Amino acid sequence: MKKIVIAAVAKNGVIGRSNGDMPWHSKTEFQHFKSTTLGSPVVMGRISFESLGSPLKNRLNIVLTKNNMELKDRFPDIIVFDKLNKVYSWCEYQKYEKIFLIGGGSLFPVFMKDADEMIISIMDFNAEGDIYFPDIDVNIWKINSRDKRDGFEILYYLRQEKK
Repeated sequence: MKKIVIAAVAKNGVIGRSNGDMPWHSKTEFQHFKSTTLGSPVVMGRISFESLGSPLKNRLNIVLTKNNMELKDRFPDIIVFDKLNKVYSWCEYQKYEKIFLIGGGSLFPVFMKDADEMIISIMDFNAEGDIYFPDIDVNIWKINSRDKRDGFEILYYLRQEKK
C-alpha cells in the first residue's frame, strides 16, 4: 500500500493557522486535491478534520486522535483511530492500494517518515499563518516530476532511501 503525503504550501512554507483556518482559497488547487484523492482514504488529525466542518465526500475519512473519540458519534461515516500504526494495519487489511496523508501540521513530520511519495502544491505567494510544512530532506526525497498550474506548481516527490 502506497502512503502519499499531499499538501498545499505557500512559498514561505505556511500551510495553515493554529485555529484550523486555511490562509488562502484556491479553487484550482482544491480541484487538484479533490481529483487526486477521490475514491481513496484520506488520513488527517482531529484539528484538520474539524476545520473541514464535515467529511470530505467520496473518500473514506480517517481521523487520528487521542482525545476526541466521540467524533465517530457525530460523524458516523468516518473512522477514528488513536494510533497511526492501527490506521496502516486497517487500510492494508482492507486492501487499499494507496492512502493520502493530508495533515495537519503536527502530523506531517510523522507522515513523512512513513510516506512513499509526496504531492506538494507550491503556491505562487507567501501567506500569513503559524503552521508550516516541514523541511524536505533532499537526501531522502527527489522530485520525480513537476506540473505548473495557474497560481501554483505541483511537485511530485519519490522517496530515495529505504524506510
